[in-house]
Amino acid sequence: MMTAAPVPPEIARPIRRHEYDKMVALGLFEGERVELLYGVIVVMSPKGAPHESAIEELTMLLAPPLLGRAKVRIQSSFAASDGSEPEPDVAVVPLGDHRDDHPSSAFLLIEVADSSLAVDLGVKAQLYAESGVPEYWVVNVRDKVVVVHSEIAGGVYTRIEPFRSGARLRPTAFPDLEIAVSDVL
Repeated sequence: MMTAAPVPPEIARPIRRHEYDKMVALGLFEGERVELLYGVIVVMSPKGAPHESAIEELTMLLAPPLLGRAKVRIQSSFAASDGSEPEPDVAVVPLGDHRDDHPSSAFLLIEVADSSLAVDLGVKAQLYAESGVPEYWVVNVRDKVVVVHSEIAGGVYTRIEPFRSGARLRPTAFPDLEIAVSDVL
């Protein structure tokens, strides 16, 4: 295993999304779980049973009622910026053809977190707000809480609310859709 020495940011050359996509197409990360965040290739956290179960439940709860209104993408790339291509666990994106490029807008992005909680609440919340994603949920499987980020001002989510068992979530873009936190966790 290689260890990274600190590199001063002024001499680091970030990778651009189109370069990253070429690397992926060439198979350079075959068998690896990585994503591009702010020009850096980042290793993704391993997934456990609670993580995958939450994704399955979210898929079952979101996909049928949104059929024909939005696409529900699971662990697929999101073109957040020129230097970032994260893979949110669930993305609710506008209808459209994504054969040639990843979606760059979303109604809602969801990360399911256990060991990745610090990154999901920190770096990814910042990235998604800067990208203009109006709503972002972090499903914290360890503490059994869904943290909803919304209302962006100055590239930052200004409203951050935790929801626990007994609470119900309504995506801002689809207020007719209601999800019980206990159904996800």
